[in-house]
Amino acid sequence: MSFFGTDGIRGRAGEGKLSDANITRMARAIGAHVGPGGSVVIGRDTRVSGPHIQSLLETGIAGQGVSIIRLGVLPTPATALLTERHGADLGIMITASHNPWHDNGVKIFNADGRKLSDQAQTSLETLIQSDIEPSGKRGDMKDDPGASQRYVDHLMESAGHADLSGLRIVTDGANGAGHALLPDLLRTLGADVIAIGSLGDGNAINRNCGSTKPETCRQAVLDNGADVGFALDGDADRILAIDNQGRDIDGDQIIARLALDACAEGTLKGDAIVSTVMANIALEGWADTNGLRLERTAVGDRHVAARMKEIGANIGGEPSGHILLTDLAKTGDGCLTALRLAVSLARSGERSADWLQMFKPAPQVLRNVRYAGRSPLDKAPVTVAIETQQSRLAGSGRVLVRASGTEPVIRVMAEGDDLATVTDAVDKISAVIADTAQS
Repeated sequence: MSFFGTDGIRGRAGEGKLSDANITRMARAIGAHVGPGGSVVIGRDTRVSGPHIQSLLETGIAGQGVSIIRLGVLPTPATALLTERHGADLGIMITASHNPWHDNGVKIFNADGRKLSDQAQTSLETLIQSDIEPSGKRGDMKDDPGASQRYVDHLMESAGHADLSGLRIVTDGANGAGHALLPDLLRTLGADVIAIGSLGDGNAINRNCGSTKPETCRQAVLDNGADVGFALDGDADRILAIDNQGRDIDGDQIIARLALDACAEGTLKGDAIVSTVMANIALEGWADTNGLRLERTAVGDRHVAARMKEIGANIGGEPSGHILLTDLAKTGDGCLTALRLAVSLARSGERSADWLQMFKPAPQVLRNVRYAGRSPLDKAPVTVAIETQQSRLAGSGRVLVRASGTEPVIRVMAEGDDLATVTDAVDKISAVIADTAQS
């Protein structure tokens, strides 16, 4: 069994990779990777399975002579930030991000708060597979009661203590790690905030709310006459926005807005923005028009971060809403991004439909096809269907089909000049995948 996917380790809590036995194996491997005398910080989101998983991780890691600092419930980017501030060897976030409540997982950060490199991940995977025994040494454990406040202070400083009075903002916290933090921050800066998805109920995390269900935030924006809406995911490392007309502002649009702001301030580095192969082709056109270049990477914000570091860029992300502002944070940060967008909007004096919609996206359709057992992607009917539709769209669009690294799903995407053609291409590929998966 391979443990790591696109973004850490993820699965159904209590089963498979996240059975008690496998979490214990994972914990001992992490402890051995760090080594006796080292330290690890641990944070988690609101999921009900979080405390049990944390207990197993603590026991296994401390059993290798490694000290543990508990951060409590807080966003993933806070765990990344505090890993570095504590001088810890690794940071661990217990979360399944945008997945349903019954899933959970582990994201791991290195000493400077960045996600593990491919090399470090492979090394850790090898240790997990080798079934390490307890070392006989025992690391100590302590709580950090000021963790959340230090993260809030960092965000307030990043926002320049701006004045957001006059803005009415809907926040959807996905009942997750940022459910109270984001609305509190915006209110502190003077905004009128309508908070939904703000129960912090681990049984309802991402359920009909958050960035994977933007229609909930959209309805709240329209019902309340709000200027803008911000929808987080379960661990608050990604965000989508809704403008005052109820239209989606995805990661592509957010990257463009923040990049243009940085250009005006003279702070954009490398004359480039970085996104993934999923970025809309219209973002590429927008970048070219504005004298910038779009660099594409494999899917996953850690790949985006690695490429940004490589070329010296400081703004990047994914269409799904992972936004990387590396001058301010080492990983995607939904609350930070919301603050930057709110400040930009407040200073502009414009309506969000005009200020945050940066370009007209090319028609793009994305569908998730679930499957059980082995991935059907390498089966002949599926490869033929993909090749057929790629040929059909050649010169006017593209097809991208890939397996999710976080759940048993095949993601089928097509974009091009004509919505009907693009939709039909996705329909045909998805139908073949679904039929093949059952055979």
